Amino acid sequence: MDSTTFHNLATFAYLFATFFYVAYLAFRTRMVGNIATGFAVLGVIVHATAKILRWVESYRLGIGHAPLSNMYESMSFFALCVMVAYLIVEWKFKAKTLGAVVAPIAFIILAANTLFFPNEIKPLVPALQSNWLLYHVITSFVSYGAFAVSFGISILYLVKMRAEQRGLKEGSLIGMFPALKVLDEVNYKSIAVGFPLLSLGIITGAAWANYAWGTYWSWDPKETWSLITWFIYAAYLHARLTRGWQGKRAAILSIIGFAAVIFTYFGVNFLLSGLHSYA
Repeated sequence: MDSTTFHNLATFAYLFATFFYVAYLAFRTRMVGNIATGFAVLGVIVHATAKILRWVESYRLGIGHAPLSNMYESMSFFALCVMVAYLIVEWKFKAKTLGAVVAPIAFIILAANTLFFPNEIKPLVPALQSNWLLYHVITSFVSYGAFAVSFGISILYLVKMRAEQRGLKEGSLIGMFPALKVLDEVNYKSIAVGFPLLSLGIITGAAWANYAWGTYWSWDPKETWSLITWFIYAAYLHARLTRGWQGKRAAILSIIGFAAVIFTYFGVNFLLSGLHSYA
């Protein structure tokens, strides 16, 4: 089987994981929860295998580059980072119910990637022919995976907070999720992990830009929006650590930050022209 087949299998694994996480949320049966986690882990293993196979295939074609260079490859890696980040959160906080919120994000990313972007393996343009590609993309997208988890948790926090304000009914689905305090902590720790990785992504990107274009910073739209994203998450951490921002305000700022991530990744590529237009 080739890498495309494994990508498709990973997509179905994430779909089944989503289904069983939702079923676990509804029935709270340990076996169902374990099946959900099993599909999530299986999906990550199959997905990682797909990435390795695609790397091997590129060498067989005489191209030979890491599978991180175009929209199809980077979105695939994005989905993988989301699921790995979620599984770490599930293991750390013993909160399987969060999978009903995060697993669909990984599934949607991977499914949309398969539907809308070509999967051909093409030679790298000159600007991408550098080891900095590996360092920059890995640090950036691992941070995006952590931010995607914080986004899902923030949405859940606001929904549950609103439900509690309206008088949460005992036994309701929303009541099955962790307490607001736990959700707030997961949100904070996800961003605390993602922020330094995003910083490394910007630093390695600047080094790469100097290698490719002879300047560390040129205020290209992608660079500018990366910096805007950095400032939003820096503001989140600063407000939390110095002003005690928690709960609703922190969740809203987390959502704004992830919106900036999405625009940096998708919006800049399709709406704004610049040095990164090849992405």
